[in-house]
Amino acid sequence: MQVFTHPACLEHHTGSDHVERPQRLAAILQALGDAFPDLDWQQAPRARREQLLRVHAPELLDSVLAPIPSGWVALDPDTVASPGSAEAALRAAGAGIAAVDAVLAGAALRAFCAVRPPGHHATADTAMGFCLLNNIAIAARHALAGHGLERVAIVDFDVHHGNGTQAIFQAEPRVAYASSHQSPLYPGTGARRETGCGNIFNAPLPPGADGTAFRSAWESDLLPALDAFGPQLLFISAGFDGHRRDPLADLRLEADDFGWLTQALVALAERHCGGRIVSMLEGGYDLAALADSSLAHVTAMRQPVREPT
Repeated sequence: MQVFTHPACLEHHTGSDHVERPQRLAAILQALGDAFPDLDWQQAPRARREQLLRVHAPELLDSVLAPIPSGWVALDPDTVASPGSAEAALRAAGAGIAAVDAVLAGAALRAFCAVRPPGHHATADTAMGFCLLNNIAIAARHALAGHGLERVAIVDFDVHHGNGTQAIFQAEPRVAYASSHQSPLYPGTGARRETGCGNIFNAPLPPGADGTAFRSAWESDLLPALDAFGPQLLFISAGFDGHRRDPLADLRLEADDFGWLTQALVALAERHCGGRIVSMLEGGYDLAALADSSLAHVTAMRQPVREPT
């Protein structure tokens, strides 16, 4: 298994009081390094502009990637850019592209992209919700356009609905998008009735929902929909802010719940796409919970496939 990251992702500074901070990534890298000395670490390359243009409008790229000499620029009330942000965003997007290349070439069966800033809220033309570029959408477009795949699926278990990913692909039948998320909660999208062209599957969970409700939503609704779709490559928007200790939401998940779902997704990938998975970090803002949950996720991705119990 390969892990893609880059030191530039630690140089996206958002201010001392912002929850999306470099310490998030540092906690994950420390936990994974301590637990798995044999991990195959890979340096994320920069995404190229033509790869980004498969998803994003030129005006967004010009805005997000513009040089910032010093200080901070507020792109919206929650989303901040600073002098290191453009390089971090290019490396984060590039990680997903390189992971797709590696997995499809057989260099790795599965890959985890430990990068920031996150991406799933960014739409084709708007940076929002801590997200500058939509990393998972860029990677999925690369699988379609760069490798000629005909069916890819994106699983999103971040506590916040991935409105950007859904909007980008809601008219694209080659991409299935399946999301569990708290509702009501930012950004206010992700109702069950939002089905795109038959390729969007949403399972909103009420505040206070625990692992039993989370597992039930995946077992009864989302995993069967993904099985019916039969992806050739599985992507994961791995957000761990549904953990009970996370400060930004009110689900009651534990690290074991993320491990359980990852195990189920590994089994699904084995059934449909030779086990191939590309996972990308999204949210998670309690450092200890984030480290524990990421460790559970990567542990499950490293294990031989077995059906979850």
